[in-house]
Amino acid sequence: MPIHYPNGNAYAAPKQSSAPRKHPNVLYGGRGMTLEDELNNANMYYLQRGRAVVYKKPTPIQIVKVDYPARSKAVIREAYFKTPSTTDYNGVYEGRYLDFEAKETKNKASFPLKNFHPHQIEHMRACLTQNGICFVVIRFATLHRLFVYPATPLITAWDEQTHGGRKSITLAEIEQHGFELTPGIEPTVPYLDGVDWLLKKAGTQRGEQE
Repeated sequence: MPIHYPNGNAYAAPKQSSAPRKHPNVLYGGRGMTLEDELNNANMYYLQRGRAVVYKKPTPIQIVKVDYPARSKAVIREAYFKTPSTTDYNGVYEGRYLDFEAKETKNKASFPLKNFHPHQIEHMRACLTQNGICFVVIRFATLHRLFVYPATPLITAWDEQTHGGRKSITLAEIEQHGFELTPGIEPTVPYLDGVDWLLKKAGTQRGEQE
């Protein structure tokens, strides 16, 4: 069954290499997996240990052609990936709603805002108004650095670009306003460490306001 992206290009599964895998450097956590793979594994790890319930939202598909070879059987012949309307992940941690996106870049000095879609920004903005915990897991692939970056400074940068501001967030800003994760063995992306930092930060700010 051919599946297509919204731009009409056909989807092709990545080819599996027959070359033997090198011994992974667990410091950088990759193990040949994508950031999405590592986050999915982290979610399973946290779920099995009762720490959090977080899932990746399935990518919506628009079916355009279906054959019915039998009355009780339908075969999808053609479909398209639709653009997701929200972020990639959501769930619950210590009674708080989590909502986050995962992004990677090969840039070394900044993270391009074009990697986000307007609907993702608006979704995070709406979640923040409901006191949700919203953030982005950002990987600088070339630098082997990984961050949890809060939605609030991301939204600020997004809004400023529409008024002549930068089209990216500098690494220095991410270091200043984000939380750098230390990749481990299990999970390789311990993003709940960053969530704990966000919760502590939110509690401190609330206490200062009171």
